[in-house]
Amino acid sequence: MDLENQKRIKDYADQYGPENIVVVLGAAEGEAAGLAAETVTAGDPTFAGPLAGVQLGLRVYHICEDGVKSEVDEGVYDEQISMMEMVLDVDDITKEMTTIREEFCKYL
Repeated sequence: MDLENQKRIKDYADQYGPENIVVVLGAAEGEAAGLAAETVTAGDPTFAGPLAGVQLGLRVYHICEDGVKSEVDEGVYDEQISMMEMVLDVDDITKEMTTIREEFCKYL
């Protein structure tokens, strides 16, 4: 997750309260999604950005997870995401996201 997005998320958490923030990711691989999820829950593991050492504990999901997918308008999902979903390892992504949530999320 780039430094600008880290700053945005931190600012939103400060402004609205971390209990009111849900982060939805769209990374193409489980490892990349997990790294971004770890950043917004446990803090930037590279210690390079605004979330270095900041444990926000935010709720974080991937757009292809069933719980999020079911909340998106079906037509929009089909148009914007479904083609990419066909080439993703959704099971791997879901496993990675679940692990991060169970370990670091404070607001489940």
